[in-house]
Amino acid sequence: MSASGRLVIISGPSGAGKSTVVSRLLKECDLPLTHSISATTRPPRPGERDGVNYFFLDSAEFERRRQQGDFLECCEVFGAGYWYGTLKSQVTTGLNAGKWIILEIDVAGAEQVVRHFPSAITIFVNAADLSELEHRLRHRASESEAALQRRLQVAKAEIERSVNYQYRIVNHDVAQTVADICHLLHQHR
Repeated sequence: MSASGRLVIISGPSGAGKSTVVSRLLKECDLPLTHSISATTRPPRPGERDGVNYFFLDSAEFERRRQQGDFLECCEVFGAGYWYGTLKSQVTTGLNAGKWIILEIDVAGAEQVVRHFPSAITIFVNAADLSELEHRLRHRASESEAALQRRLQVAKAEIERSVNYQYRIVNHDVAQTVADICHLLHQHR
């Protein structure tokens, strides 16, 4: 007989370091944490594998599954024409197995998921301020100025909506942020 798991939502703007935090949290926190694998219509990047990094679906299959109601949340990200979504089956299977499922999703997706799972633990990870976010994004040097400005506009809107999260954590130091999140998750055991 397995205990029911917990759903943990971690959001934050681009540049806040949430992917790094989630990766380390999965390795370092002693709870039965697992990362939910999202579905996407974008093509795999070098080294990515279907069913490991993402479920890579073509646009028609994604839309068919969206129409069937297979997603807890889904959206087109940054207007690039690619869709991302969280499959209900990924979450419910893990929760029924007693796992603590981590969803690393945007604010709009988190709002959709919380409607289905109001007891989800919600955590918003952020940099100290917008200028720090901008510095981190520029340091990546991975996108055009227009794309960077679009990410900063999205970040402003997400930060305004972060008041809806149970916890808001400033990621000054990854190790400390991971320790803080693990500690607060233990309070929900």
